[in-house]
Amino acid sequence: MQDFRTETFLDVCDTLSYTRTAQRLNITQPAVSQHISHLESAYGAKLFDYRNRRLSLTKAGEVLRDALAVMVHDERLVKERIASLSGARRTLGFGVTMTAGEYVIARPLARFLLQRPDLQVRIVASGTEDLLAMLHEGSLDCALVEGFFDKGEYDGSVFCTEELVAVCAPGSDLAEAPRSLEDLLGEHLVVREDGSGTRAVLEHALAARNLSLDGFARTTEVTSINIIKTLVANGYGIAFLYESAVRADCEAGVLQKIELAEPPISHDMTFIWLKGSLFESEFRGLVGDLASCAYASECGDAPSS
Repeated sequence: MQDFRTETFLDVCDTLSYTRTAQRLNITQPAVSQHISHLESAYGAKLFDYRNRRLSLTKAGEVLRDALAVMVHDERLVKERIASLSGARRTLGFGVTMTAGEYVIARPLARFLLQRPDLQVRIVASGTEDLLAMLHEGSLDCALVEGFFDKGEYDGSVFCTEELVAVCAPGSDLAEAPRSLEDLLGEHLVVREDGSGTRAVLEHALAARNLSLDGFARTTEVTSINIIKTLVANGYGIAFLYESAVRADCEAGVLQKIELAEPPISHDMTFIWLKGSLFESEFRGLVGDLASCAYASECGDAPSS
């Protein structure tokens, strides 16, 4: 079970302030210091540094934070599994990035949930960075992300590989012949916000050619994929979006794909969870079940409840 000193330590990791933690936990600041001192004695290492009036985690503190985050998360799941033995529904905190949520996993997830009435699911759609933070907080159990993550902190399983494609308005000269990335720098680029997986993959592909978003003639940041598609369809710039997000629009003639001279920009969409979780096999089973549901959806089989 979670020790009260563990709770104090993890809260200080979040606030980086003994004063704020004392206020949040309704204890005194000396009590916070005492809890941290006890843990430092128990582990034989300093957990926080205080320099220039700022508190920061030491390397030892980071190791302990990551380990305890997994333990706290798994303890919650254990309690829920025990409760489910008496008929209570099990809960699942499931995160998805915007593109993955709307265009990749929604249909398979619906099919999966129809088959699992024993689950109480909370689905959160957000950027990759936000989802990673929620995994560490314990508010999510697993997440499907399209962005980059530290493989030293998370275990995971690739769900699918998606291609990032360039699109423009129908009838644009840009779609008449293959273009290099350099050819497109003179265009107005409509791009997702900083922190989104789609943007990170684009920036990575540009950096591989010593290019950057700053090289485009103009950029407009938009947080909504659908708004980006509407702007581009009406001639307001070009965009790089995952093929799954624009497939129907291109088939309907609402958008037009710009053929690139370079090899395709592809990236894995990956299910991840905290490294070292006791429930790894369960999460891998979830990925397998969702993959089966995705295959069934593509084949057009009717979902069963």
